[in-house]
Amino acid sequence: MEVHHHPHSENLPAGQAGKRFKEYFLEFIMIFLAVTMGFFAETIRENVTEHRRAKEFAESMVQDLREDTAQLSSYREYFDFAASATDTLQQLLATTEPGDIPSGKLYWYGLFGGAHRYFVPNDQTFQQMKSSGSLRYFKKKVASEVAKYDRLCRIIQTNQVLDGNIYTEVRKLRAQLFEFKYNDIANTIYQANKKSFDYNRVDSFTRSGPPLLSNNKILFNQYIELVRSRFLRRSIVGYADSTLNQANILISELKKEYHLKGD
Repeated sequence: MEVHHHPHSENLPAGQAGKRFKEYFLEFIMIFLAVTMGFFAETIRENVTEHRRAKEFAESMVQDLREDTAQLSSYREYFDFAASATDTLQQLLATTEPGDIPSGKLYWYGLFGGAHRYFVPNDQTFQQMKSSGSLRYFKKKVASEVAKYDRLCRIIQTNQVLDGNIYTEVRKLRAQLFEFKYNDIANTIYQANKKSFDYNRVDSFTRSGPPLLSNNKILFNQYIELVRSRFLRRSIVGYADSTLNQANILISELKKEYHLKGD
């Protein structure tokens, strides 16, 4: 049997061995450069893709936030008015017996102790990014502002849940003092004044003398205490203000970071 021997570089003349080594080294360099350039190309491609996706998410989130700011402005305005009305009711009852206060005023200012509205954030984009891990596409500062906004939204939602039980008790007690049909008239006037304010409508109602179901001082005192616990330090308005402010900050950061156009 014949045995075939492969030539080794050590058996080659010095010139040919050096040439072979240079060929191997050059081949290694070419492979190394190809792998390195491929790595850099893939990294650049991923960065471009992530930036494009981040911009798409930013545009979608800005739209969500614009809807939130409109909702928060209305939410804040409503509860600010309600808190002001309940302040007036407290002042009236602090100095005068319920039976000596015009019943129309008690109906009008007492109506807003039962003010009720939910803020539901438009967080579809945020939830999609959170579940898919895409929040990492946002720069650190933007991601931080997103987290702040989400935290404030969750505080409002938690407070709304906590307020639910008090709200139910307020409505129960209000039903012992005020007749529903006159509350409904007062609410209709309020809704009409949101579209076109006319103080004469309010004045006419407060002078109309709608009958109370009770002018019992103890019941009115209980009602005021429950209402105060809802509007104490106007926390509802305060959190709405903070959340609205953070929404505007986040919109500004997203537009600046991703060069988004529009108002």
